[in-house]
Amino acid sequence: MYRDTYSDLVRFLHRKVWDVDRAQDLAQEVFVRALDVDAANPRAWLFTVANNLARDEARAAVRRKRHLVLLKGEAEAAAAGHPDPHADSLEQRERMDAVKQSLDTLSEVDRTVLLLWDAGLNYDEIAEQTGLKKGAIGTTLARARKRLVAAYERLEGGHVARG
Repeated sequence: MYRDTYSDLVRFLHRKVWDVDRAQDLAQEVFVRALDVDAANPRAWLFTVANNLARDEARAAVRRKRHLVLLKGEAEAAAAGHPDPHADSLEQRERMDAVKQSLDTLSEVDRTVLLLWDAGLNYDEIAEQTGLKKGAIGTTLARARKRLVAAYERLEGGHVARG
């Protein structure tokens, strides 16, 4: 289960907390908690716990008034092979910041459904985690994608107009 789920879980958590090191720590915490549980659907249980830990992490970050940051690993990966790594790094950070801001405009349900789907969960697992009916997942996912794209285009359009 660990080998099959770890990278999806870290990706899901990273898009919740925007810090790859913290996402990896939270994923480890999820698996530690899983040692004492015999869940009927272990994958869905792992993502449920991950979602709860990420929510707690976000609340703690707001209380401490610290900013969520993008990690250097994202920028370094984007800059690999580019002749001017500083320009590419800045562009990648701006793009990732726009994605983060766009995700933040979504409702908690839309954001969670979208991130769970992106992490590789199927409709049954997403329904189990979110409490939505399986038949509503496709519609919710389609609307969440539309809203995400619209929010991103608004931000990018506004950025270009100012620039």
